[in-house]
Amino acid sequence: MDASGRGHTAAGAGRGGFRAERAPDGRYRWQLKAPNGRVVAVTAAAYETAAEAERGFDGLRVVADGLTARITHVRDGIGWVWVVPGTRNLPEVRSSRAYERYATCQNAFRRFVVLLAKQPALERPEPMERGPSLRTTDVR
Repeated sequence: MDASGRGHTAAGAGRGGFRAERAPDGRYRWQLKAPNGRVVAVTAAAYETAAEAERGFDGLRVVADGLTARITHVRDGIGWVWVVPGTRNLPEVRSSRAYERYATCQNAFRRFVVLLAKQPALERPEPMERGPSLRTTDVR
């Protein structure tokens, strides 16, 4: 989470990479940005905490090579969007915008998969268990 409390950016993701943000409804959503800063994909799911959003992203990142997308025409307007279906066929992640051509949308999905696979793991160290404190003694 950044100082404003509005989002969390993975280390080294100043312009590109993973970012979890708090939505107006108080829940968290994540987005993936390209190195040029353009948003490539956004999560369709909402999470209760930033940590849940990170786990959702990490889960998707792990299976990046096996992802498939549905490419559909936009209902209102002109263009095509890609959507990765999740559990119960609900959208897991989607393109951040509509593309004018079907082939351009296909290529955008392929670039998303490559970018997703290149993202570092967002592992957070587990808190250490508090055990008995160990002292070293100076024995002479």
